[in-house]
Amino acid sequence: QVQLVDSGGGLVQPGGSLRLSCVASGFTFSSDWVSWDRQAPGKGLEWVLDLNTDDTRTFYADSVKGRFTASRDNAKNTLSLQMNNLQPEDTALYFCARILPAWPLYLYWGQGIQVTVSS
Repeated sequence: QVQLVDSGGGLVQPGGSLRLSCVASGFTFSSDWVSWDRQAPGKGLEWVLDLNTDDTRTFYADSVKGRFTASRDNAKNTLSLQMNNLQPEDTALYFCARILPAWPLYLYWGQGIQVTVSS
């Protein structure tokens, strides 16, 4: 019932930048906190950030703080992630999610966006 369109990934050199976007439909996007999370090859899912409903508060993992910036456009049902000064350890499959208040529950959508940082 819900659809997400993911874009913006690719291959970049260390120090480069990418902007990822998820476009959501099928749920009330503006009612939910949202999240970016990532999974490096052979690793478990790593939390990256949570963003509140009106784009006024963001909680970042220490590993990305100062380099990554999340934003949302509720009118366009779009969640974005600006990634600057990318490093090889940022190589991962990135996922966007909506966060439901139950315990809370992270609901991941889409196939993920591949980001590869390499020379």
